[in-house]
Amino acid sequence: MGNVHGASAKPTDDFTGFSAGPGMPPPPGEDIFENLENPGKMDDLHKKCKEIFPANFEGAKIAVQKGLSNHFQISHSLNMSSLTPSGYRFGATYVGTQQYGQGEVYPILVGDIDPSGNLNANMYHKFTNEITSSLQAQVQKSKLAALQCGVDYKGRNFTGTLTIVNPDLLTGTGVIIGHYLQSVTRHVDLGAEIAYQRTPQIPGSQIAVTSLAARYNGDDYTVSGTCGFAGLHLCYYQKASSQLQLGVELETNFRVQEAVASIGYQIDIPKADMIFKGMVDSNWNVGATLEKKLVPMPFSLTLSGMLNHQKNQFRLGLGFIIG
Repeated sequence: MGNVHGASAKPTDDFTGFSAGPGMPPPPGEDIFENLENPGKMDDLHKKCKEIFPANFEGAKIAVQKGLSNHFQISHSLNMSSLTPSGYRFGATYVGTQQYGQGEVYPILVGDIDPSGNLNANMYHKFTNEITSSLQAQVQKSKLAALQCGVDYKGRNFTGTLTIVNPDLLTGTGVIIGHYLQSVTRHVDLGAEIAYQRTPQIPGSQIAVTSLAARYNGDDYTVSGTCGFAGLHLCYYQKASSQLQLGVELETNFRVQEAVASIGYQIDIPKADMIFKGMVDSNWNVGATLEKKLVPMPFSLTLSGMLNHQKNQFRLGLGFIIG
């Protein structure tokens, strides 16, 4: 009788729902990752934590944006700063007509240029529901200063990315980066990165660096980290309430033996159309930004402040966007 009762017990595996005995592998042909969602790109592993930190700037920024049609938009921006290049820039954005999902319309062309001819150009296009390509280029002083092209393959429960940076076929130099991120369970994502660089400026003319990545997605928090020979990067994100978000970041560099810890937070005040972001790190930097929409007019005002207690430096920024 004991054998009969033991044979009738059929526990269900949490991953796939099929019946199997304890410790038994899944039947041939079954995919344990079948019901898992796509984890996104490796570049977005720390996105939730990074987004709540303020993007500080110094000086004054004025931008005017105007939509000429449903697919084309132009912008005029003026930047005045003692730290970054100042001056006027003209920008344009084109969004195509191929729609692959809600909010996904391709191709996308984004670029801006200054009176000296320095150009930044970005192109994004989706060939199928799985394959997306990107191209970024910078032209400075009539010469190609930087070039980056990449391809993303988005599977049902994984994403693979291949990126090539500054390739030069004549000298055989450049950087190749490969990313892979896989959903393992409903909460856990695992990934890996390999970067290969070839240039005569380093000993041996070539170097390869690998790193591993992991992320745990809770109901209202996320823990993510990458670890490799170059360093360790850890992030923790917590959504405390509908108005308060917190983030902690630790970034280390093994080569120079440095480590920086940062704490950031974001406060949303919907009734006032206001977003406040603040941060403090172990280098004695304290920064904050305040973004305010001046409704009902299409205006946005941004205030930025950064203070370094150790160096006794203070930087103030003011931004104004129309459109």
